[in-house]
Amino acid sequence: MSGVRYEGIEKRFEAFTALHALNLDIPDRTFLALLGPSGCGKTTALRILAGLETPTAGKVIIGDRDVTRLQPRDRDVAMVFQSYALYPHMTIADNIGYPLRIRNVDAATRAKKIAEVAQALEIDPLLDRHPRQLSGGQRQRVALARAIVRDPAAFLMDEPLSNLDARLRLSMRGEIKRLCHRLGATTIYVTHDQAEALTMADLVAVMRQGELQQLAPPADVYERPANRFVALFVGNPPMNVLRAEVSEQGIHVAGATVPIDGARHQRCLASAITELGIRPEDIRLAAPGSPGALSGEVYVVEPMGNETLVDVRFGDERVTLRAAKGFTAAIGSTLGVAFDAADACFFDSSGSTKVHRARNGEAG
Repeated sequence: MSGVRYEGIEKRFEAFTALHALNLDIPDRTFLALLGPSGCGKTTALRILAGLETPTAGKVIIGDRDVTRLQPRDRDVAMVFQSYALYPHMTIADNIGYPLRIRNVDAATRAKKIAEVAQALEIDPLLDRHPRQLSGGQRQRVALARAIVRDPAAFLMDEPLSNLDARLRLSMRGEIKRLCHRLGATTIYVTHDQAEALTMADLVAVMRQGELQQLAPPADVYERPANRFVALFVGNPPMNVLRAEVSEQGIHVAGATVPIDGARHQRCLASAITELGIRPEDIRLAAPGSPGALSGEVYVVEPMGNETLVDVRFGDERVTLRAAKGFTAAIGSTLGVAFDAADACFFDSSGSTKVHRARNGEAG
């Protein structure tokens, strides 16, 4: 296995720039998720690494090799496509063994490798079948087996679970994570699904409009987003973002003054803060009118089984909070909510995070 590095990668399609000077260092044996909305450049970045697109500028390094101008077959990477891309006329065994056959691996070695990989992915009873005879989950396992069979330097996965139903997607998510952990594989996984990125990856690279917004472990992306975009994109429900003003008295938000500790207070005063962000689980119910509480009206209550999501409106702003299972409130009724300023992050007018959520009670 090998590390992967993008050095100043740009990609332009005539007047449209899909990637802007992407710099990304993926250590050996790391599972990296490229996360972002449609059109953000994540698949283009993956295709450049695979050799399916040529960058307009910059270099791609795999291990210690500059592979920028190499053909896909010479890069020692294996790609798993969203559509599985299995050959319908071949048996499952032949599909899995195809990468070995085109590299002139002898039949005995090929058969041994196919059997080993098929057993690892629990598809060995399917080797004599054809793709049309398999379910979506089984086809996805075959696509993974074909990628694994030749021990590539890196695995590239382009939204491999998007064609599966929700239940199967959940189980395959765990299986891919376990498989990559067992293989110690360097994996680059493209997804727009934040649940996949946060639960599977060692590192998450959040993309927007061809630019890298944040590269960090999943917990940091969630708890300490680099900017307003990351804060709103990662999380379900997303982070609540409210207009905020800072004065010597504290943080003024939605008609209330929220107290804040001295060090964070001074940093907010010095940073021209215009907004704060707070996660739904960090908001609690409070008596309307109590010190530091925001008073609003119930916009909607959504029972979710194990919890209840409550939207509370303050004029033209709303927040979502997580309440206990069984919580009820009438739409339009008055409700108070409160939060600790140590759990909030604070943004300036450009959307950059200037003061992060505190870690373990320390100043952020």
